[in-house]
Amino acid sequence: MAMGAALVTGGALAAILLPSANAAEEKSAAEIMDLCKRAKVLQGKQQSIEDFGGHPIAGPSFGSDNCDFVETKFETFDGPTEKASIDFPNCEPNATDPAKVSISWESEVAQGKGKQISTVQGGSFGLFGALSGAYSVHRSSLDMTTNSARAGSKDTVEVPVGKVAHIQFTPKMQRMTGEWRVRIDAFPGDFANNPRPEQNFVLPDVVEGPSMLPGAAGAPGVVDGTAKTVLEDC
Repeated sequence: MAMGAALVTGGALAAILLPSANAAEEKSAAEIMDLCKRAKVLQGKQQSIEDFGGHPIAGPSFGSDNCDFVETKFETFDGPTEKASIDFPNCEPNATDPAKVSISWESEVAQGKGKQISTVQGGSFGLFGALSGAYSVHRSSLDMTTNSARAGSKDTVEVPVGKVAHIQFTPKMQRMTGEWRVRIDAFPGDFANNPRPEQNFVLPDVVEGPSMLPGAAGAPGVVDGTAKTVLEDC
């Protein structure tokens, strides 16, 4: 059942209904992700209804019995290169020597890009919070509920005569490709309800975020990447 969505890399996404669920119970990607968020067990952790804003009377209540993100591929790649400092010119008409300048620079890198989920869920709960453990297994010390992370430094740069210098930064990113697997257990039926077979739903997803360097003495890490001095003509 194609959902008309596309991966970050351009491939098609589909919500796949496994054979144990019949065609009348097909669900959209949004419905599957809602069932996942309201799972009794999410990524191996027992949830309470308060974790997803539920209420014992007003609802919503649990939507499924189990949901896990199963990673199928991991890769690192270079993010977009951005100018990270102001310009430092050595353009005076009577300049004869290179100028040594101290350049402070900073770059902010967005966190939590997913096709099916986003950081707007907030807090340490929600689906991004559930993914933090799997994400950190790779090269990251960043909690996935964080909206952004920073890189920065102060570098001494020699600017030749007739040139303008600035720092550009290319962040190192990481991408997890996988699928959300949602299960609703079989129900044997009772005097008021018919029996129901086990239902399974699978939805592919791609989640990206910065690759992090560990911080010193337990301090928060900084975004991994490459800083480069760029020289342009005056």
